[in-house]
Amino acid sequence: MTPQHWLTRLCFIVCAASLCAPTFAQSTDVQWPSKNLSLIVPFGPGSSPDTMARIIADEAGKTLGKPIIIVNKPGASGNIGTNEIAKAKPDGYTFGVSITGPLVNNPVIEKNLPYNPSTDIAPIALAVHQYNVLVVPKDSPINSLQDLIAAAKTPDAQLNFPSTGAGTVSHLAVELLLERTGGEALHVPYPSSPAAVTSLLTGETHFAALPPVAVMPLIKDGRIKPIAAVSAERLSFLPEVPTVAELGYAGIEGSGWIGFIAPVGIDAQIQSQLNQALTAALQNEAVQTRLHTMFMEPAASTPEAFAAYMQEEAARWTPLIKRLNLAEK
Repeated sequence: MTPQHWLTRLCFIVCAASLCAPTFAQSTDVQWPSKNLSLIVPFGPGSSPDTMARIIADEAGKTLGKPIIIVNKPGASGNIGTNEIAKAKPDGYTFGVSITGPLVNNPVIEKNLPYNPSTDIAPIALAVHQYNVLVVPKDSPINSLQDLIAAAKTPDAQLNFPSTGAGTVSHLAVELLLERTGGEALHVPYPSSPAAVTSLLTGETHFAALPPVAVMPLIKDGRIKPIAAVSAERLSFLPEVPTVAELGYAGIEGSGWIGFIAPVGIDAQIQSQLNQALTAALQNEAVQTRLHTMFMEPAASTPEAFAAYMQEEAARWTPLIKRLNLAEK
């Protein structure tokens, strides 16, 4: 089953859930929630998904009237924790967060995932976007997206760019830009965002599209220059920097988004209650202020809209992943 097919099926599951008779909430006289909830994070403490989850869980727990306890399950680029969410009892007491890789890209790249997003996972709400920023070293002769495209199209330019790993958003966003513009540059994977940024500072690489949390401190102190936001709309923390869309390349988006998910089979009423509590938290002014300090753009949505967005992401990245031969044989 192709990623487009399973995501289409996912949209169907989300819509059908709202029409099906509740199976859990109405099978007992106990009102949900009657005990603490567990929120699985497929990454370690202090990671962006972990920090975001703790902020939202604290506020959403107030709405639900029960604490939401964070459970970190890191490993395998988020696949282990996402599998834990997928295989949890669908009673609404265990849900979690996940990101682009485990939910969209990894099903294309990896042959034997222990879960199937189309049959095991129900979206609850998109939470935040972390749009990548195209940056160059401060002394680079490249000062705009137009300069970068021209340089990438120059014969024997020998440009290269770092990423946080093959198949990650920081890799694919640049490859999509190069594909759209006819440019060329060598991809150099690094084990982390700090390592990728360091390669820019030392001159090992020439430009990059990296998460804002990794580049904003260096943008502020002048060590690197932002030339474009890899998004459709300008970023709240870099309002003066144009987007690739407004510069003529619509559809090129690179977001390290985070969303809330649950196991398939969750009662539609409970799914709705979770969505409402999480949405209210994401729309809370104090919460938004905290998220903005981490360069996250709140993006609360319905389950249906989240499913549709994942389908859009699959349509964006799947052909590129296949063209780059990133999928396991």
